[in-house]
Amino acid sequence: MPGIASAAITAFYLFDVAEAITLADLPEAIRRFMSEARLVPTPAIPSYVGYQQPPRVLEGAAVGIEGPAGFTSRFKVYDYGIVSVALTRPFAGSWAELIALGQEIVENEALEAQAEAACRALVERLTPVMVRPRRSFLTEDYVVFVVTALEERLSGSALLERFGEEIAMLLRGERHALSRQERQEVLRDSLSYFAHDLVVPTWNGALVYDTEAGAASALEILELANSQLLQYRYYDDLLDAELAGTYAKLQAPRWYDALAGRRFTRAARHLHQVYIEVNELTDRTENALKVVGDMYAARLFARVGARVGLDGWKASVEDKLKTLDGIYRFAVEQTGMRRGQFLEATIVLILILELALVLLGIMA
Repeated sequence: MPGIASAAITAFYLFDVAEAITLADLPEAIRRFMSEARLVPTPAIPSYVGYQQPPRVLEGAAVGIEGPAGFTSRFKVYDYGIVSVALTRPFAGSWAELIALGQEIVENEALEAQAEAACRALVERLTPVMVRPRRSFLTEDYVVFVVTALEERLSGSALLERFGEEIAMLLRGERHALSRQERQEVLRDSLSYFAHDLVVPTWNGALVYDTEAGAASALEILELANSQLLQYRYYDDLLDAELAGTYAKLQAPRWYDALAGRRFTRAARHLHQVYIEVNELTDRTENALKVVGDMYAARLFARVGARVGLDGWKASVEDKLKTLDGIYRFAVEQTGMRRGQFLEATIVLILILELALVLLGIMA
């Protein structure tokens, strides 16, 4: 069985560290070591593939933030508050050895702790340009196995046919052969553009078989999809908390908040602010990457998004924004009604007071 001549394993650890990071104002001490991330289109046809606001890339060794033993560290900073730590190590050997190594890396708590420590070391230097820094980080991880050369050159379809079982075991983190049904489930979203390339995405990892340049583009898309997944997970948690707090306030108001609809006024004002902020942030996340003409990149991003559950989290956030908007409209409506009732009551009181004064002879 031909082995793997050249490969690399990259473990992505992504952290939601702030509401936003102002990339244009990065400190000079760290900016000079950074470069803009680029996504090179796969097909050799005119296309436009690029970031609206390119994230900044930084090699850990350049600023003294080394990775764990055997790994190199690389950071990517997104303007929507995500920092991605990529830990990479080279590999050459048999498929069985790659499967065993993959099991050591996937869901490795010690490795994740080291990645978070490295992230926090970088975040300390980014604090001046961070908007609303997080005290605790929401995290996401994803492992990519990149094979750039086999001992025997194979096409993407031939690789799947001959090593589909090993690839499925690798991506599921299992030492024993999977059932045919499970193997088909793992491999069902595999994608190729040229004859000798292949990407097999799953919910927690992917296999990329390509040249180094082609693999770099696939890695860029896989990392971006996971950064958006993490961002939408944060928005979903935020909206859950906002909706729960709003329900509680509307259902159990303080007695003086009922006067002139104060509780509805406060709720409407707060909900409108949250609605605008989350919409603005989701739009920025959604439009981070522009793909025009490169259908392969668009298809790969769509398949990766479907595999990691990105579409589900987007739908959840959209549904909660609709609920938020509905409550806002209700609060505005109730505010208008309460103010009308308050004004009517005020007018009645004034009329009663005038009548009383007339009866008492105080007013003519």
